[in-house]
Amino acid sequence: MAYREIRIIGDPILRTECDWITDIDNSVRALVEDLLETVDEEGRAGLAANQIGVGMRAFSWNIDGEIGYILNPKIVELSKDEYQDGEEGCLSVPGLWYPTKRAWYARAEGIDLDGKPVVIEGEELMGRCIQHECDHLDGHLYLDRLDRKNRAKAMRALRAKGL
Repeated sequence: MAYREIRIIGDPILRTECDWITDIDNSVRALVEDLLETVDEEGRAGLAANQIGVGMRAFSWNIDGEIGYILNPKIVELSKDEYQDGEEGCLSVPGLWYPTKRAWYARAEGIDLDGKPVVIEGEELMGRCIQHECDHLDGHLYLDRLDRKNRAKAMRALRAKGL
């Protein structure tokens, strides 16, 4: 297992759609170990594979004392009438937090390292995490979801940080 460095905005891998995992081999097993070890730190809610430089469709989470992972996640359900608009941040966009509208509830399906079906779901923070990490795997950052005013603020803040 290895604690991996987080890729920061500007790294092209963060804007690249991740590949679906077709074979669960030793590289995928090592990726999951790295994802679990790297997300296991105070203040980290989720971590997508491309945030540690790997273009495979996988992410880990660390929510309410539960750490887990999913391979090939696909969001299959979002609440349609309930939303949250809380502050959201990202390890790949350090130090910036902006109100980001997300569905209140999210459900994703994928597989585990044995190829068995996995379903993850949740409201509030877990729902936000599922949506945020699946966005990463599709090559998107939470900044893409900001309203016009907050996106402009974020872009100014990134320029001021030299990012």
